[in-house]
Amino acid sequence: MFAIADCNNFYASCERVFQPHLNGKPVVVLSNNDGCVIARSNEAKTLGIKMGAPYFKIEKYAKQEGVAVFSSNYALYGDMSQRVMHVLSRYAPNVEVYSIDECFLDFSGMPYNLTDYCLDICTIVKQCTGIPISIGIAPTKTLAKLANRLAKKGCSPSGPVLDWRTLPSAETVLESVPLDDLWGISRRWSEKLNTIGIHNALALRDSNPKEMRQHFGVVMERIVMELRGISCIPLEEMPPAKKQILTSRSFGEKLTVFDDLRSAVTHFAARAAEKLRRQNLATQALTVFIQTSPFDSSRPQYSNSATTEFDIPTNDSAQLINSAHHGLQRIFRKGFSYQRAGVLLPDLLPASVVQATLFDSANNLDRSEQLMAALDTINRRHGKKSIRYASEIISNKWHMRQQFKSPSYTTNWRELLTIQI
Repeated sequence: MFAIADCNNFYASCERVFQPHLNGKPVVVLSNNDGCVIARSNEAKTLGIKMGAPYFKIEKYAKQEGVAVFSSNYALYGDMSQRVMHVLSRYAPNVEVYSIDECFLDFSGMPYNLTDYCLDICTIVKQCTGIPISIGIAPTKTLAKLANRLAKKGCSPSGPVLDWRTLPSAETVLESVPLDDLWGISRRWSEKLNTIGIHNALALRDSNPKEMRQHFGVVMERIVMELRGISCIPLEEMPPAKKQILTSRSFGEKLTVFDDLRSAVTHFAARAAEKLRRQNLATQALTVFIQTSPFDSSRPQYSNSATTEFDIPTNDSAQLINSAHHGLQRIFRKGFSYQRAGVLLPDLLPASVVQATLFDSANNLDRSEQLMAALDTINRRHGKKSIRYASEIISNKWHMRQQFKSPSYTTNWRELLTIQI
């Protein structure tokens, strides 16, 4: 038996935790550089604000309707996510953190009334974190996702919790569910299923699993079996090791000067190195890329990349930054206005299997490992920007535009919530 706990309108809910006067009012959160809407409260949805709507198109309407607008605050959202997942992990023997706002729970063998049990979980998560959640319960992960979606739509007599087994007619429900609402079904697959006469979840459930495998592969066969209540997708207690790491960002303003780009690339390489060490990985290569805005037809277009391969796989920040700088020098061209840059680490392997060559000094490898450990410890203890490489701070023009950013209440001592009595 599985359950999935999903935070309701997560980004908007995070903002409301520290600004409770926004409860009951429309709230939207914008993407990087305040580009478009990526999260909405229910009140904002009622006003007709669409997901992905460019902010400049709805700005006047948002002000007219009193919509609270926020820039993305990923430090806050990431920390609040960890708090929610920590609470959820107390109430199931095994959990799978599926995304920043979703977590699967394994209830196999638990004798409790699961609806009441999950209602208690919802209450406790709200008390401990301030974040409202909904929970779907079912014999398979696919049906649990569907039950959660129905609970969010208000289809459950138990409020935020819906146990699939309590539905009076599962067939009627499945018949009303479009294919796009099913976990794992893309729009392209949905269109292809329509061409062979399958238009809803019930029709897919009653299809021949072997034929679905022939047409779509083993994933579709598993979805069919899961819709029948046969679990084919187990809980993933340990996330798979990443095969690549990409750190990239669009700039708050277009850049034309090499040093501005160098500062941005330094930051991306340093962040990628931190991710490597956190996951105990090393990379065998680094690719740095830059590009102009593809939407600006009034200016010349240019994009390019450069790749460096390492003799010994590494997660040393200095080595990655140095390689990124050399790559940037090879591809930078004057006369262009650059909108985006990034660093890709495409070929990862466990750091424990890294082996030095005959001509490499073990002392140098040990020194690098100790230096990086000291760097990570200081930044973890005193804040991740406590120690930075100098080339990262020679320019701030590449920083994101965050006109409406809220304070990082839980991760920055200088931005703690202030209460006036």
